[in-house]
Amino acid sequence: MADGMHHTNGSGAPLLLRELAAAHGVGTTYWGWDGVERSVPESTLRAVLTALGVPAGDTEETERSLAEARLAPWRRLLPPVAVAREGQGLLVNVHVPHGSAVSVWIVAEDGTRFEATQRDNWDAPVDVDGVLTGRATFAVPDRVPLGWHTLLADNGGAVAQCPLIVTPRRLHTTEALISSGGSGRRNWGLTAQLYSVRSSRSWGIGDFTDLADLAAMTGQEGAGFLLVNPLHAAEPRPPVEDSPYLPTTRRYFNPLYLRVEEIPEYGYLEPAGRAKVERLAGQQHPANHSTGLLDRNASYGAKLAALELLFGVQRDPARSLAFADFCAREGKGLDDFALWCALAEKLAPDAAQWAAEASSPETAYCREQRALLAGRIEFHRWLQWLCDEQLEAAQRSARRAGMEIGVIHDLAVGVKPGGADDWSLAGVLARNVSVGAPPDMFNQQGQNWTQPPWHPGRLAESGYAAYRDMLRTVLRHAGGIRVDHILGLFRLWWIPEGAEPGEGTYVYYDHEALIGILALEAQRAGAIVIGEDLGVFEPWVRDYLAERGIFGTSILWFEHDGDGPIPPERYRQQCLTSVNTHDLPPTAGYLAGEHVTLRESLGLLQRPVHEERAEAAAEQEAVLRLLRDRGLLPEPGHRDVQRTVEALYAFTTLTPSSLLGVALVDAVGETRTQNQPGTSTEYPNWRIPLAGPGGPVLLDGLQADPGFRSLVGIIRTALHQDA
Repeated sequence: MADGMHHTNGSGAPLLLRELAAAHGVGTTYWGWDGVERSVPESTLRAVLTALGVPAGDTEETERSLAEARLAPWRRLLPPVAVAREGQGLLVNVHVPHGSAVSVWIVAEDGTRFEATQRDNWDAPVDVDGVLTGRATFAVPDRVPLGWHTLLADNGGAVAQCPLIVTPRRLHTTEALISSGGSGRRNWGLTAQLYSVRSSRSWGIGDFTDLADLAAMTGQEGAGFLLVNPLHAAEPRPPVEDSPYLPTTRRYFNPLYLRVEEIPEYGYLEPAGRAKVERLAGQQHPANHSTGLLDRNASYGAKLAALELLFGVQRDPARSLAFADFCAREGKGLDDFALWCALAEKLAPDAAQWAAEASSPETAYCREQRALLAGRIEFHRWLQWLCDEQLEAAQRSARRAGMEIGVIHDLAVGVKPGGADDWSLAGVLARNVSVGAPPDMFNQQGQNWTQPPWHPGRLAESGYAAYRDMLRTVLRHAGGIRVDHILGLFRLWWIPEGAEPGEGTYVYYDHEALIGILALEAQRAGAIVIGEDLGVFEPWVRDYLAERGIFGTSILWFEHDGDGPIPPERYRQQCLTSVNTHDLPPTAGYLAGEHVTLRESLGLLQRPVHEERAEAAAEQEAVLRLLRDRGLLPEPGHRDVQRTVEALYAFTTLTPSSLLGVALVDAVGETRTQNQPGTSTEYPNWRIPLAGPGGPVLLDGLQADPGFRSLVGIIRTALHQDA
């Protein structure tokens, strides 16, 4: 290229374009899972910058955008948001016409005023659109308490403000579990896919009452927590998405999990209505005893028919007040979600209105629909209130059974395109890109999760309000939260529309803000935070999470170094350690190589299957050899799969990890894979009911199940819990 601005550094991307990408937190190179550094193509950089709203079509646009990026902070009196750590203060830059006076102060949540003091700043003034602009630096006092406050600045009568968020230096709930000053008790708990865990009273799908019962049973067995899949809402009517990791919203819950008979109004149905509900339930009960694929649509369709009947029952005064309080507390977020649900019942997902008159909650059409659909909107608000009540009951059941932590909720990485959050939070989401993962050893083609990512700049401009509100709702009745792919709070793999998963790049986020807010909301809720920190990550990330009091995640098969599997003593203490994860087959299936067989059948391998099998066998043998060295397994040759599974869990008890996860599928001898990453319709992901060698496993008989009793006994003995 003739233009000198198009000189490259060998990667194929112009230096100016790479400089612009870096200015907006867009990675220009990345390290792959194989340890090789790769350059990001120019086409990817331009597409991602465009998605960020940064023009970069040619050299002239790129130059203008780079100049604008440099001037952007100088154009505003205060930054969009300021985030500090408790007790550490913060320096904030303000920008005013050069030489003019400015004062800065803080108004705390409770109305207390704090003055910010000016510090020396020798930065040279800058010409901003013909105005010589200076930069002043102010110190936020370190005595400002935790919370959501307001930072204000006055420049000659021009007043600006922005949120000031003071976050915990370190999450106190973590300290209570791992420090000698706390209980110091190691906690084990079940990890389960709630929809797959049924009782004889379920409607074909595990529900919130099953959650309460499972918590009570395992709490009595000595468990300290129960970790379940994301319970986020799907579509408001069938057909619904099977994946709990592809919800329509991450803020609200899935009414599919409601136990109809536990709703107080059920007791006041007239005889004909009650008979209809019993008939609907009776039609679903046989599915509980099947090992066939779960049918969410049938279950949800039946429940909705029953819920419509209960919605018509007059609530008593106390419940009417409680419902009104719930709606007032949730405010506009709930109103918009319920409106989307009502519209989604009326409009097909591909209806033209979504791109036009119904494109956002604030259009004239949607304002009109709020009145026309008031009854349906009220119905969907009511469903969320019921979810809130039954989740509260589940956590109460867990704590009454002796659980130190209780129910741990799972937070999905993102949301489904075209769903409620995609619609109502469009202002803080990026368009024409989706979230995924680069190629790795388990999915060598990369993954596209089809989810729109947070727009880092717009999210900050909004003061992280949507992120905060989501966390508050999920944490309200939780003892903890597991953040799936917590590395996404540092950087996310953005894939341009139409590109292959491997043709993306990382976009970086303000992790100090995102992790800090996560810690703040968890601490206020009295909950712990577990970060799923598996996969490709920068080495410092785990250290940062540990410093902030976030638990990590260790899966036995993945814990190795250059010498092979690491000994248990080298595992992290501030960690949830387990043998298994939902992205692998249950351990009995993993030992049989089911993960290789499945990936081969789906065409997900990029090398000969015999090489994959040989490598998998060698990795397993290295782990089993370590178990034999510790006296947990006999010499090679035995064929007792259950004994091997139990030995693997016994191995985890030798680690110092404060949290030990026991997969329910492993306790009952399940072998079928719950989810194969990188697939959608190719495999029935998230539709496998809980079963063992003898058929379906129901909660009614779980405590008497021999495999469950044996594995729980091993964990309790190792942790010195009385039987």
